[in-house]
Formats: sequence, C-alpha cells, structure tokens
Amino acid sequence: MNSGHRNRGDSADSIPPGVDPADQWVLDPATGEFRLDLDAGRRDSAERPRAASARPRAARREEAAPAAAAPGSRAAARNPKGATAVAGGRAARRKGRSTRGRRVLKWTAGTLGLVLVAGCGGAYYVYQHFNNNISSVKVQVGDDSERPQATDALNILVIGTDSRVGLGREYGDEGSAGHADTTLLFHISKDRSNATVLSIPRDLMVPIPECKSGDKTIPGETRAMFNTSLGQNGRDPGCTWKTVEKLTGVRINHFMMVNFEAVKTLSTAVGGVEVCAATDINDPYSHLKMTAGRHVVQGEEALAFVRTRHAVGFGGDLTRIPLQQQFISSMIRKMKSSDTLTSPTKLWDLADAATKALTVDDGIGSVNKLKDLALDISRVDTKNITFTTVPVIDDPTNKDRLVLKPNDAQQLFAMIAGDRSLTDVPEPAPSASPEPAAPSSSAPAAPQVDAAGVKVTVRNGSGASGQALKTATALQGKGFALAVAGNNAESAATSTVTYPAGHEDEAQAVAAALGLPATAVEASSKLGAKDGVVVLLGKDFTAAGAAPSAVPTEAPKDIQRVQADDTNVCASKAK
Repeated sequence: MNSGHRNRGDSADSIPPGVDPADQWVLDPATGEFRLDLDAGRRDSAERPRAASARPRAARREEAAPAAAAPGSRAAARNPKGATAVAGGRAARRKGRSTRGRRVLKWTAGTLGLVLVAGCGGAYYVYQHFNNNISSVKVQVGDDSERPQATDALNILVIGTDSRVGLGREYGDEGSAGHADTTLLFHISKDRSNATVLSIPRDLMVPIPECKSGDKTIPGETRAMFNTSLGQNGRDPGCTWKTVEKLTGVRINHFMMVNFEAVKTLSTAVGGVEVCAATDINDPYSHLKMTAGRHVVQGEEALAFVRTRHAVGFGGDLTRIPLQQQFISSMIRKMKSSDTLTSPTKLWDLADAATKALTVDDGIGSVNKLKDLALDISRVDTKNITFTTVPVIDDPTNKDRLVLKPNDAQQLFAMIAGDRSLTDVPEPAPSASPEPAAPSSSAPAAPQVDAAGVKVTVRNGSGASGQALKTATALQGKGFALAVAGNNAESAATSTVTYPAGHEDEAQAVAAALGLPATAVEASSKLGAKDGVVVLLGKDFTAAGAAPSAVPTEAPKDIQRVQADDTNVCASKAK
C-alpha cells in the first residue's frame, strides 16, 4: 500500500541510530548556503571512535559520577544543599559548557533543518495549490500551412467572456455560456522592448472559419459578429484563436480566458485599481455610480467600471473599450508597483486569484509555464505598452454593426505582424531584402471606390479546399467588408471577376486587390446590381494578392490609443 511518500528513504524514519540530523546539513562552498546531505551523518557516525561505547555501561556511569564536595570547602559553601560539583574543577566546567554549547548549536541547526524541510514541503504545497487552480483547454488551430508565419515575437490572445454560468441572475442572461465579449491581442516585440495591445470590437462583422471543439466540427460562417466566434454552436477559444489569425494575419502563441469574477478578484487582490472619470457617471445597466475625478475601485465596482458603456462616450462598445484599456493599464502599474511586489500577502492573493480566474491553452497549463511567460512579458517597460483598437466604420447594411475601415485596418494589422511598434522606441535595423518587383503591366490600376460598400461573392473552382473563404477574408482585410464566400463552382482553368452593368470600377478594384490581371475582369448580363461582383477562382489562382513589399513604418492617422503609463486618462460622459 502506498504511504503517500514519494521517497521514503529521505524521510526521518530512515535516519540511522546515532546520526544527528544536524550533521546532515552541510555548507555548500559553491553557493554559500546549507544543503541537505543524507550521507553526511552516516559518514560522521561511522568515523567516530567506538572505544567509549565499547566500555561496560557501569564503568561509564562510574567515570561520569561527580565527586562530592568536602565539607567546609568553598565548593560546599556554594552548594549549601549538598549539590555535587563537576569533577576536575574550572577546566572541566569550561569543557562541560563547551560540550553543551556544541550540543545546543547542533540541535538549533537540526531544528533549522526541519524548518527548511517543512519549507520545501510548503513550496510543494504552494505549487500544487496554484497548479490545481488552473483550467486548461487543448485547442485545435489547424496545420501550420494554414496559419500565419511564426516569428520570435510573442502574441497572446486574451478573451473576456460574458459567461453567466454559476453567477445566477446577478448580471442577466442567467446560464449563458458566454461569447467573446472583450478580446485583446497582446503583441510583445521579439526584443521585449515594447508591446501593442489590440482591442477587437465584439460587434465587428468578420468571417468565422470552420473549427473543431473536441471531436465536434463546427461549420464556418462567411459573415458573423466577432463575439460569436466563442460560445456560439459550441465554439471554444480555439475557434476565436483561428478567427483572429485569419482576420489579422498575426500568428498567435497562447490564449488566456477570464470571466466576470476575474475582474472582481484581481482588482481586490492588488488592493484596488485607480481609475478616472471626466464627469459624473450614472449607468443603470452596469450599476456604476461615480463622481468626476479619481477613484480606487475593486470588486463589484471594478466590474461595473469595465462593463459600463451606456453612460460614457457615444454609449456603445467602442466607447467602453477605452475604459477597459484604462483599467488594464492601471492594473499593470499596480501589479508592478513596490506596494504589491513587497507584500507577501498581496502576491499570494494575486497569484491565487489569477490562477483561479484563468482558462489557458494546454501549452501554458502549469504554474511553471505561466511563471516563465509572466517573467518574459514583465521585461517590457510599462511606458512602452500601447493600447489601440481595430480601425472600424459602421456597417453599411446595419448601423448597429461594424466593419473594418478600408486600408487603415490592414495597415495596422501589417504593423503588428511585422513587429513594428506603436511606441516611440528604437527600431531594429531592417534586414537586407531584394527590391520588390515592378507591378505587371497587365494588372489593372485600382480605381478609387468605396470598398466597404462593394458586395463581393467569391466562388471556388480551383480544386483547392477552403480557397473561397481565405480569399473572402483577404478581401475583407483590404477593405471589402461585404466580401463573402459563396458555393463552390465547377472546376475552372482561369480566374475571373464578373460584374453587372455599371459596376466595372468596383470589379477592377477587386481584381487589383487580388492581384489578378485586367483580362480577368468581364461584364456579365446574368448579374444584377443586387448580385454585386462575383469572383471565380480558377486553377491558376495561388494567393489573394502579393504580400506588401515592406512593413508600414507609421500607424494610420487618428487611431485610438492609450499609453499604459498615462495616469491622466479619464472616462467621458455620453454625448
């Protein structure tokens, strides 16, 4: 029967008779610290002279018995009740004190050894405690050939789910499995000098690729709200992961998911997070009541602050995002402050709250792996962390939804994928690369059209699976927000872009975005204005346009930003 000890040979039961536990703690000259050497006591015990122990016990008692003090002597005067004196006088007494001193020192060291052993057991307990807190999920994100190129940068997808499971009716929608309510892509540069945190609005209309959750295959959608990439039809975080990779062209390394409780417990663990309101806020939906000025929030009030949107800005998700960025920035500052780092209680509470709150991918599903990741991320100076939001515009077909802002969104995605910082830090010298080839004279010039309003249907006749969805996604990244994947077509040798009467410029713009020649563009009497432009991918189609010749050096104008070290960011009242 297993006793529960992994190595009983190292337990106290295995210490042989005559071995002092103190002798098993030896000074390591390499480190200057004491370490446990289980053989040291045994060696010392074996090397001790055995003459004394071999003598008869009676003889040893006789030798040890002290001589009585003679009546009237100074020794007797010092011992009026007849106490015995140590034989041998002052020298023997000094020897006795020295022996007792060594014995006390040994047992003190032995006690210290037991404390250290107990400490090691405590460390194991702590490790197990935090390890058991963590929930991990094995995600399936497809083959490397289907994913963006891997780099030395670190990209972590952070998903805030609005799941109400286990929360009762306190936050509405009782029992809701939760969608991707708040999503941030943390990009940490390969030299760890800076980071960009990209917020992805939940109402953004995007293509959601086919994905797998366990043994279940969940069909993709050509156009759906981003937040349904999680929870809808049983989608797990791996589906959101794939959606973000397809949308941005950025290779993700890990994901972390948190729920409502995480905001409450983490903010409480650090002793509160400072936030700022430009004016009084009274939001009956999130239950936030806050006067203008600075406040330290935690628990329920912290959750109300990051959830509020009806009483700030324009009253929507886009005005809630900067509040969340303000809160996260302030929490990062608080976590890195000496007030937190020097408090064992706060560090314990923070680690306990964080590990309980997190659901992560199995690649970082242990305390040691999370610790290594945290140490890597902590190298980034707070002043070099920039928060921003995907550039978007109102959906032309639904004012309550959003689509990518043409050109600006693709420009920002390219900067992140190319490890270009939004913070003013020294950039690494660019590596030498050949001059980009001049564009083919057969490729049409891109007419100036409102790409966001162009309806495009992509059909696949190339024989290669998944090309229609990939191409529609690429077109969306280039500003054609209404591009969707249609039904597969019969096999075609060449690619074509057909259009109804009066829509030639739009068709040419689509062809230019795909890198198709001018000869691929042709009118079709079978198409009406409601059909829009139709792309048929043939066997000659290889990719949706050429990759950009260089990473953009500047961010799009007027993009929303929050610097993590800015303590003066305040929430504004609804306008």
